[in-house]
Amino acid sequence: MNNIRITKQFTFETGHALYGYDGKCRNVHGHSYKLSVTVVGTPITDTQHVKLGMVIDFGDLKKIVKEEIVNPFDHATVFNKDTPHVELAKELSDRGHKVILADYQPTSENMVIDFAAKIKARLPNNIELHSLKLQETQTSFAEWYASDN
Repeated sequence: MNNIRITKQFTFETGHALYGYDGKCRNVHGHSYKLSVTVVGTPITDTQHVKLGMVIDFGDLKKIVKEEIVNPFDHATVFNKDTPHVELAKELSDRGHKVILADYQPTSENMVIDFAAKIKARLPNNIELHSLKLQETQTSFAEWYASDN
């Protein structure tokens, strides 16, 4: 068996604020996120299969990640639903802005955990999520590895 890892990269713009934080990130601000999604599986060996040689079609992986992560989060503002930012979120939403009220503090660490769960739930049974890397800035990122969880 030859397990192969493939990676697809995505970019999206998202704003957030960290309620209760003691630094600049308590203010509403945004990032140009880069998300690398790595899956592992065995390439298809059936010579009659239209996706012969692929672990998963990059287009199929793209569809999953765009539907679960990129489309909802791109140009949205993310707030923890349990903070006073919900008042600001309601105001923004009422004015037609895209707002996500998350069950967590919207740090890169928590976002990558959320993203892993969403992507894993959509992958075919023969494909495993290996890792995610969510880059928040040029020099800062959070990683999730299946082997650690």
